[in-house]
Order: sequence, then structure tokens, then C-alpha cells
Amino acid sequence: MSRCPDNRPSVLLVNWRDTRHPEGGGSERYVERIAEGLAQLGYRVAIQCADHGRAPLGNWVAGVRFRRRGNKFTVYLHALLAILRSDADVIVDVQNGMPFFSRLVARCPVLVLVHHVHREQWHSALGPFFGRIGWWIESWLAPRLYRKCRYITVSNVTRNELAALGIELRRTVVVPNGLDAPPAVVARPAQEPVLVAVSRLVPHKRLEHAIDLVARLAPVWPKLRLELVGEGPWKEVLRQHAIDRGVADRVVIHGWVDEHRKHEILAGSWVHLCPSVKEGWGIVIMEAAAHGVPTVAYRSAGGVAEAIVEGETGLLAGDFDDFTKHVDALLRDHPRRKAMGAAGRERAQKFSWEESLDAFESVLHSVFADPLSGARPLRPSGQSGRPILDNSRVAQQVE
Repeated sequence: MSRCPDNRPSVLLVNWRDTRHPEGGGSERYVERIAEGLAQLGYRVAIQCADHGRAPLGNWVAGVRFRRRGNKFTVYLHALLAILRSDADVIVDVQNGMPFFSRLVARCPVLVLVHHVHREQWHSALGPFFGRIGWWIESWLAPRLYRKCRYITVSNVTRNELAALGIELRRTVVVPNGLDAPPAVVARPAQEPVLVAVSRLVPHKRLEHAIDLVARLAPVWPKLRLELVGEGPWKEVLRQHAIDRGVADRVVIHGWVDEHRKHEILAGSWVHLCPSVKEGWGIVIMEAAAHGVPTVAYRSAGGVAEAIVEGETGLLAGDFDDFTKHVDALLRDHPRRKAMGAAGRERAQKFSWEESLDAFESVLHSVFADPLSGARPLRPSGQSGRPILDNSRVAQQVE
């Protein structure tokens, strides 16, 4: 990547996936919304991620340059090569469990973005042996390799978990997820009880619990239905699990749907389920809240305990029995469910990508302003505090 003649500040984000990846989810959306916002402010922004066959090897989207190389394993090597070739002013190392080791080759400051800590997920993803290695890299090696770097995360829960790994609180800033205004939909809550779960279909999302819940409540809710929205490698496993539990006729697995259809399904539901092992925040919790749909999740799942105001916009469970009782109680108590929905809708209006972008850019400015970071200073700022940048010339060529 050669330096543009207008000398605009440049940011390179290295990430495992993008939103068009079959397993892309909320963390990828966060990265891309921030990247698009920075591009609109005049930064040169690029994202290096894995290739997946559903998008070109390189293209531009909303002013952000995408370069897709490698698979879920070799993407790390390609990212290191991209960092070596880059003239970026800052590297954003998006650590979804595994770091990119950008600190070893970067010639500029590195900012680390962590959505959540993956202690519980390594074993289910890689098995006991390789899972231990993965957790050692995340919990011991990475904190030491990035010991001079600043961190961004999306919740105070994750900030405290990072502190437990030795990453000082003073180096970590919480920049929460934003939220788009929900599209206008015609759907209204169904006459009969409908549960919904919007998620990547992967093991650590524990969507089997949602199916088990339907099987548990079927005798008392004969018309109860579950709608699963999302794509992923666990799709056929979940389909078979519904058959094994005798509720295949009550579970609709939509797979991938477009944004409007997703919001139609959310708006037509009574309760949103989030049985995930771990979430950094849970964008879909806020999307459901925007439609007046409360969420039930596990208290131990990290950032969901901040996305949900317990007892006001949803409920948090300690175990599966508790999870089932909470859902059953909400299905039975229409006034409480409606009150939670109203509170959730009001709270959802307080989150925006504009505010998240402002907070993220403030961290970038602090990196540029740090004399020890080695970053070149930004050009003079205007009254808003933003750099005065010319975004009229954006190259449209990709290597």
C-alpha cells in the first residue's frame, strides 16, 4: 500500500472475517461500521481478512478498502505480510481469541480490539489439547506481547476480564456497540407464542439450549414455536437435535436472511433467546429491544449482563432450569413482557454508531498524541476536534 499524496492518516484493521463471511457476526459488523465511519471522516482505512468465496479478493465498500487472503488459519500469515507492506499510521489488531502478532512486525503503533475473552470457547472449538494451547496464547502470551499497547473493548465485563489477564485498566477503553435505527416493519407480535434466536450457528452459541427449552415447555405451550435466524457450520447439527428432541415441527431454521427479514422476524416474536457461552455485548439483544422484545440470557455470558438491564429489559439466568423458568414466566406474564419491551425500546434509542465512532476516534487521537507511540502527529484539527482532512480523492484501485 503506497502512501496517498494527500497524506491522510491511515488505519489498517486486521480481522479474522468480514460481514460477508459465512460465519461473520456482530464483531465483524462493529469493525466495519467503525471503519466506514473513519473513512467518512477522511481517514484512509483498509481491512485485511480471510477469503471466503462470497466476495472479491479486493474491493471498496463505503470508502473502506477490503483485501481478502487466506483461510481461517493462513489469514494470519497474510495479515502479517500486509502489515509489513503497509504504511499505516496505526494497526488495529482485532483479536477474536487469537492475536495476529502484529506487534512483531508493525512499524507503527498497534491498537488492540477485543470483544470478549475466549476461555470457555477454546475447548469446544479445538478440543482439550489445542484448546489449552489457544488459551495459553490468549491469556499469557498475548498480554505480554502487547504489553505496551492500548486496548479497546465493548463492555466493562470484558475490560475487567482483560485486567485479570494482566492488561492494566488504564490501557483499556470501553467503546460500546452502536445500533442502527430499526427499519420500518409491518410485523407485530404473533398471536401464538414465538421465541427467536438470531445468531451464528456455531457450537459456543449453545442454540441447543433454545431447542431443549422448546422441548421442555412443549407440554404446557402446545403452540410454542422457535425461529432460528443465522448461518454457520452447526446448522445440520441443530436440525438433527430438533428431530432428536421431537420438536422439529416447532423449530424453524431460517438460515441467512436479509436485514429487513431479520427485523420482521424479531418484531413478530415474544421473547428473544441468547443462550451463548460468551458475548462481548450482543448487538442482537439491542436490536430485539428496539422492537420491544425482551431477551433471556445467561448471567455468566459476559457482556450480555450489560446489554440487558436485568428485570427491566430482560432476564439473566444462572443455569438451564433457571433459563427455562424465566422464559416460561415471560410468556405467561403479558403486562410484564410489554413493560420490559417498552423499557428496552427506550434504552435502545440511546445507542448509536455515531457515538461509538466518536469514542473510537478519541482513542486514535490519544495514540497519535502519545510521544512514546512513535506515531506521526495528525494534521491540525478544526473546532470539532477532528482532523481537517480532504476525503474528495479516494483511490478506487485494488492490488
